[in-house]
Amino acid sequence: MNEEQREAKAKALLDDPIFNEAFDTLKKDLMSRWDHSGSNELEARESIWLAMRLLDKIQLHIKSIIETGHMNKILEKQHPFI
Repeated sequence: MNEEQREAKAKALLDDPIFNEAFDTLKKDLMSRWDHSGSNELEARESIWLAMRLLDKIQLHIKSIIETGHMNKILEKQHPFI
């Protein structure tokens, strides 16, 4: 798969309402679990925190694929012989 295809697939994911709903639902569920956990439930809270960070990293990775593709297009226009 070339960079343009990767960028297009990443854009399609971020534009997909079901994909976004899944992330939003998972984040809300994790926040609810965090809010309802006791301060003495350290393992549960750590797991929730890690899951929330993982969701963020997944979204950031998909966004970075789009940005990298966009930057490559700009570089090709500005410096076509590089």
